[in-house]
Formats: sequence, structure tokens, C-alpha cells
Amino acid sequence: MNTLQKVLELLDDVLALDGRGLRFDRDTPLLGSVPELDSMAVLAVIQEIEIRFGIEVPDDEVDGSSFETVGTVVEFVERLTGA
Repeated sequence: MNTLQKVLELLDDVLALDGRGLRFDRDTPLLGSVPELDSMAVLAVIQEIEIRFGIEVPDDEVDGSSFETVGTVVEFVERLTGA
């Protein structure tokens, strides 16, 4: 399973999108466009990224630009995992 698919599953699970998130693509806007992704949900997504990808996300790596689109989340994960 590739990083994009894993991120889609993660977003769908954490944000309780009931399968809607699985139809997102890399260009799907997130912050400000998906109501379920508020500031508290971003923290939950980061925590789940750490669990599912076996990494620790340094505080200084997190900013809003990492959650603008599905693609920016994928890039964020790939950068931190070295994928």
C-alpha cells in the first residue's frame, strides 16, 4: 500500500468521514474545506501519523501548510519517514 492510500485511510478513520475520505485525491483541499479537520482534529491526525508510520513528529515540523491538501499531508509523511 502506498503512502497516499495510507494517508487517505488515516484521514477517513480519524475524521470519521465514513468512506468519503477514501475518494479524495492529492489535490483535495483539507484545511478550511473539510469541516471535520479543525485544530483538535489536526492534533489527532498527527498522533495517528506517528502511530501508523512509526515516527515522531517534531513540533517544529508542524504548520498549517502541511495540511492544506491531501498531497501536502503525503509529502509531510514522506519527508518525515524518508520515503
